[in-house]
Amino acid sequence: MPTHEKLKKIREELRQNFLERGELIDGALCALLSSQHVLIIGPPGTAKSMLADEICRRIEGADYFQWLLTRFSTPEELFGAVSLKALEQDDYRRVTAHKLPEAHIAFLDEIFKANSSILNAILALINERVFHNGKEIVPVPLLTLFGASNELPEDDELTALYDRFLLRFVVNYIAEDFRFLRMLEAAAPAERTTITLDELREMQNQAVRLRIPAGIYRSIADIRRELKKKSLEPSDRRYRQCLSLLQAHAYLAGQEEVRDSDLFFLEHALWRDPGEQVEVRATIRDLILGYEEEVKELLYESREIRDSALRPWGTSDERARALIEVHTKLRNILTKVEQIVEKARDLGRPVERVDAVKEEIEGIRKQMLEQF
Repeated sequence: MPTHEKLKKIREELRQNFLERGELIDGALCALLSSQHVLIIGPPGTAKSMLADEICRRIEGADYFQWLLTRFSTPEELFGAVSLKALEQDDYRRVTAHKLPEAHIAFLDEIFKANSSILNAILALINERVFHNGKEIVPVPLLTLFGASNELPEDDELTALYDRFLLRFVVNYIAEDFRFLRMLEAAAPAERTTITLDELREMQNQAVRLRIPAGIYRSIADIRRELKKKSLEPSDRRYRQCLSLLQAHAYLAGQEEVRDSDLFFLEHALWRDPGEQVEVRATIRDLILGYEEEVKELLYESREIRDSALRPWGTSDERARALIEVHTKLRNILTKVEQIVEKARDLGRPVERVDAVKEEIEGIRKQMLEQF
């Protein structure tokens, strides 16, 4: 089976096993494809760790590390005990076997309980993919780290850690009764589609090579400008990282390049407080679909003009003047539509639906011309 087909099958299986988690599943897979990290905010019992563990089980040869942090967590718990043998040689080295520095996938619950004694090491792991072990700087195999918390960080020293999670999701308990019943009745998966680490790396390489059209860059700049007006200012680094996220999302969808539709997924990357997500989503939607809405308004206006012109008139002269006026108005509307289509094409946005509306307006104009 081709690797991309395996990825699609994994996605489908995860969606069957984790109900009402479609966006989170896509985010987790995109994080793997783009070597990014995922933060999941929600109450206990919402399958946060279970999803991370299940994803790791789909990658043959991948090591998994999971830990619940507290204010009293020690470096030994995450990074391993100090090697007594190394100490004899004046080397403060840790034995990292089966600990975070050797994990491909990691899940840290209550991650914002991290104290200063382990915070810097975690940052180095997720930022630079290295672990400072004694006298050496050791590369780590970490692909994606999943962090979970019931709440947002309050301490300023945790701000840097919070910012390193490109993808952020808020999850709740299953809302719909019928899905809740499906969850109760669900059995453990009979079989799992898997990929190898080499196959994952190849998919990462394919994703990062996907073309990003110039219009997408302009759209990101537009999103940034509009969010700034609303006092929402993600960092330049975050916007830069969003490029690989868009490529991963396009790859997951089986596309050969990034499209406008991929931009909607940025709603999971551009908010800082959960209350901002609605605003981010609305801003992206207005920018991406705004031209379609504008064309639809012009279509509704054209229909109203036609219906008004076709009503009974007192005299033939009144009718003729009305039809001339209708012809002029429809011609102006079509000019506006053509300008919108041209702008949409320049931005690299799909214009099929706009073209369909344009054809309907042209049909209305033709219908009016036949009335002369």
